[in-house]
Amino acid sequence: MRERGAAEPDGRFPLVEAVLPDGLAYRWTVVLDSGLADPATLAEGRFAQSPFINFRWLKAPGETYGRSPVMKALPDIKTANKVVELVLKNASVAVTGIWQADDDGVLNPATIRLVPGTIIPKAVGSAGLTPLANPGRFDVSQLVLDDLRARIRHALLADRLGPLDQPRMTATEVVERSAEMARLLGATYGRLQAELLTPLVLRAVGILRRRGEIPDIAVDGRTVALQHRSPLAQAQAQRDVQATLRWLDTARQLGPEALSAVDVAATARWLGEAFGVPAKLVRAEAPHG
Repeated sequence: MRERGAAEPDGRFPLVEAVLPDGLAYRWTVVLDSGLADPATLAEGRFAQSPFINFRWLKAPGETYGRSPVMKALPDIKTANKVVELVLKNASVAVTGIWQADDDGVLNPATIRLVPGTIIPKAVGSAGLTPLANPGRFDVSQLVLDDLRARIRHALLADRLGPLDQPRMTATEVVERSAEMARLLGATYGRLQAELLTPLVLRAVGILRRRGEIPDIAVDGRTVALQHRSPLAQAQAQRDVQATLRWLDTARQLGPEALSAVDVAATARWLGEAFGVPAKLVRAEAPHG
């Protein structure tokens, strides 16, 4: 729903657009509200899907609004920015230095310029201009900054496979690290699939149907169903395949009676679908009767 705002520079007023749930559909109304006369209804109708898509990356219990990965890493980001600021200030002090001098009436700090070849007068017997030791330590600040950056990268999923302990990773290590990342993102992926991907596809299909660019089909899960082929979805399918293959091996070890409970043709077709085999390579199921 978009409310009426202030008048435009040319005197026009924006429209009021309202989209409200109406059973299984959404009813929309466009109203012109100039503030000078009664509001006028310009158009109204119904959408099969909501034109607004609100999705959440993650949420805490009891919350309605979601949180993004940046919000989760925001404290570390602010702390890292402050550490960088302090490191730069420390670096500038290390380059230019901090100096001290005796107030003997001879040395005038306002006239001193620290450039090569400068001659600075001093009183006889005084220490003159001496450097002040830098209390900061670059190594400690760099350790803190490296730790903060590692946590930020982990929160933003920039280190999918984690740090490398060896120059080369084996195929098994890559698979295990990918599976761990898939487990960590399982809840997030399911929420994005339900709140973003599916509503977005359904809305796009509804628009194309209304324009007549595709046949009048309904994505109802029976005639037409959505299949997600993202890397996380494929990782889930691979785990399902591994579980099915272990079940087949167990049934084979139990003997012919246990193996007779396996529908070999249906299992092969399901494995082909899970592996993403083109449909034309899989023989269709013979009609019964």
